[in-house]
Amino acid sequence: MSRPARAAAPGASRGRRTRRAPERGADRTGTEFEVEVGPVAHGGHCVARHEGRVVFVRHALPGERVLARVTEGSDGSRFWRADAVRVLRADADRVEQPCPVARPGLCGGCDFQHVALPRQRALKAQVVAEQLRRLAGLELAVRVEEVPLPAGAPEPGAEGLRWRTRTQFAVDAEGRTGLREHRSHEVVPLADCPISTPAVVGSGVLAQRFGNVESVEVAAGSDGGDPLVVVTPSAGAHAHLPRLPGASVAVRTPEGLHRVSGRTWVGERVPVRGEELSFRVSGAGFWQVHAGAGAALTAAVLEALQPRPGERVLDLYAGAGLFTAVLARAVGEEGSVLAVEGEARAVRDARRTLHDAPQVELWEGDVAEALAEPELAGAEVDLVVLDPPRAGAGRTAVAGIAALRPRAVAYVACDPAALARDLATFAEHGYALEGLRALDLFPMTHHVECVAHLVPAG
Repeated sequence: MSRPARAAAPGASRGRRTRRAPERGADRTGTEFEVEVGPVAHGGHCVARHEGRVVFVRHALPGERVLARVTEGSDGSRFWRADAVRVLRADADRVEQPCPVARPGLCGGCDFQHVALPRQRALKAQVVAEQLRRLAGLELAVRVEEVPLPAGAPEPGAEGLRWRTRTQFAVDAEGRTGLREHRSHEVVPLADCPISTPAVVGSGVLAQRFGNVESVEVAAGSDGGDPLVVVTPSAGAHAHLPRLPGASVAVRTPEGLHRVSGRTWVGERVPVRGEELSFRVSGAGFWQVHAGAGAALTAAVLEALQPRPGERVLDLYAGAGLFTAVLARAVGEEGSVLAVEGEARAVRDARRTLHDAPQVELWEGDVAEALAEPELAGAEVDLVVLDPPRAGAGRTAVAGIAALRPRAVAYVACDPAALARDLATFAEHGYALEGLRALDLFPMTHHVECVAHLVPAG
């Protein structure tokens, strides 16, 4: 898996009302007008038009008529951003938000809490299909699949909730933890986060005050151990921490993690083809945040690649070694898996997990650079799996993969636009999309995970 940047925490800031260039004309922030809401767009909003200008409206549904309030934009802007602050004509799939702060002007983490779950998935499917059509020239019917939580995990009536095993909370000037407003640094203090698991909320961080702290990240592994709380102090300050008796605690420093109590890692267990695989993830390192993601993604990758004993596999952006471990078992000791990962901590985690797998080799380094290494550039490779960060693999890496001529590629992607761009590049190098599965690993948000299956064209 890839770096934390690919799955932003709920309410993660994109900067305070940042703009691409200085705006001209009067600032229209706060302006209100009625508008007919158009189709869903990539990014958790719908497209509307007001007096000829495009307006991206959050908290709305296609076909609704709403009172929109501008949150960003001036007379010189090409488009405005707005919130639907009152619904004048509601869609039949509009529901009451389960979280009291999932509303205009409050928490920016959840885009679709006002939408019934089946419609959420339909909207995401439309976005994936539109990105594939626009950026890759592919016409594909897309269905977004529900991903079940592990047995016994959901609370009664909590469909689409309590799935997030890792949440990064911001801390305000008074030491309260919460999440940020949409596209803002302002922190909305929380007593609960309904999409976070009971273990994350039960760590106690939402009930405590922190001093000189920028953020508090909670990771709750599936091995049943205490959740890990990783605190990032404010720049140049000494953090003041409350007591958290139900959690392990560590402080992030420039030198690494400093243990305060408990352990500095969490354990993950993933059921795969009748056996349970165990992984160790240091600190609050990257691991898919949905509690059922490990099982769902490994099943999708195995379905796409159909690995056979003795085959040679390349696992790119390998993270803590989830796909490496699964594919190593599939190809056996007569096969081989080369895993490439850029983060040293993740490579150490993978090495601990895979120390008894002689068919596995681990490389630490940049994927595009690794693909250019003579040892790999001329290698015989049967299968490739890649799980790049949100920006995608890019032209250089895709060209390097295609040059190896694997019989199948499984591309795991959290951003449909980046996936579509890379699929277009694969097509230039002779690889065609054989199939695609879209998985709802981020209910209540606009995010969706895709697993694309590519094969040599013709």
